[in-house]
Amino acid sequence: MTRAAMWEARAADGRGAELLAWVRSAVLPALRGSAGLVRTELLGAPGDRVLLITWWDGEPLPVTDPPAALLGRPVHRWAFTSEHVE
Repeated sequence: MTRAAMWEARAADGRGAELLAWVRSAVLPALRGSAGLVRTELLGAPGDRVLLITWWDGEPLPVTDPPAALLGRPVHRWAFTSEHVE
């Protein structure tokens, strides 16, 4: 069973680049080599939002919260089970 985990954060005003850098330097290295990790995708969006999607064979590992000073609001998290792929 393939599971997708989505982690989305909105940065504090003007700190989007720092939040993105934090994910690249702290989160991605921590996930690399994790058992069951299939793929990761890191995206940025208007409004200083950062989205990390990870795909897993089995249960996803949790992604930690960034330092509070980088956040404009609490992190949102969702987990999905793959139902169809083409």
